[in-house]
Amino acid sequence: MSTIYQINKGVGAPMVFKGLVGAYIAWLAIGLVFLLVFFAISYVLGMSVYVLLPLVLAMGGGLFWSVDRLSKRFGVHGMEKFLARRGLPRALRFRSRRLFTGLKRSGAVVPGRGNW
Repeated sequence: MSTIYQINKGVGAPMVFKGLVGAYIAWLAIGLVFLLVFFAISYVLGMSVYVLLPLVLAMGGGLFWSVDRLSKRFGVHGMEKFLARRGLPRALRFRSRRLFTGLKRSGAVVPGRGNW
């Protein structure tokens, strides 16, 4: 008698929930917690439920729509790459050659010299 083992093929796959992938699930959860706290504080402060409930439902719908749109636009790691690319400078300016002439003497890694 041989033993049959199940193979888990989803080990490296990103987490998916209702079409949302990766970190967008956490963003949605944080947004929903914020809406719950907003509802509770507003209710305790005396805001009418007839005004508060449609407001919170509209904000929740907007949250679901925006997070779903971001998830479909950027994918799993696309938002991180987009934000990282925005943080890079367009160009580097060096007013002196001292940085490059000192590379040979300091023993630093120089491309093309075989020390990669």
